[in-house]
Amino acid sequence: MERAVRVAVEARLEPVIVVVREEEVGKLLRGCDVVENALADEGMASSIRVGVARAEELGVQGLVVMACDQVALRAEHLRALCGEVDRVTGSGYAGKVGIPAYFPAEKFSELMELRGDVGARELLLGAAVVVDESLGLDVDTEADLARARELIGYPPLPPPGSDFGS
Repeated sequence: MERAVRVAVEARLEPVIVVVREEEVGKLLRGCDVVENALADEGMASSIRVGVARAEELGVQGLVVMACDQVALRAEHLRALCGEVDRVTGSGYAGKVGIPAYFPAEKFSELMELRGDVGARELLLGAAVVVDESLGLDVDTEADLARARELIGYPPLPPPGSDFGS
């Protein structure tokens, strides 16, 4: 989560609104507006609605919907999504269009209608697209973790059974 916030801040997105399940988690984050989602068990749509509601309170003209688990996300990609502030723009990877995605304020009412464990994929039909295949990286295996660490500039992990002290 901290990495996602850092990338959003590096992209100069503001305010950075972070929707969390529990307020205690949000206390660890600095430099952002943390909002608790009391309906988190409903699914992803409830988090989107909470974030959009806060964005509306703050009077923003557009917002980027993003998740905290896309380890390859870069600030340049977020800036590209916001290139044309009057159009919906999604991220293209793995043959699909998904998040992160930019929505102008005119689309907030549609985002507020989302329900259940669905994201905004249907609202991205016909959207402009910024392609970055690395966003499809899902960390499920040790090989995925090694690739993710390389992508974000972390040193490789020592092999299993090695002595950290030597």
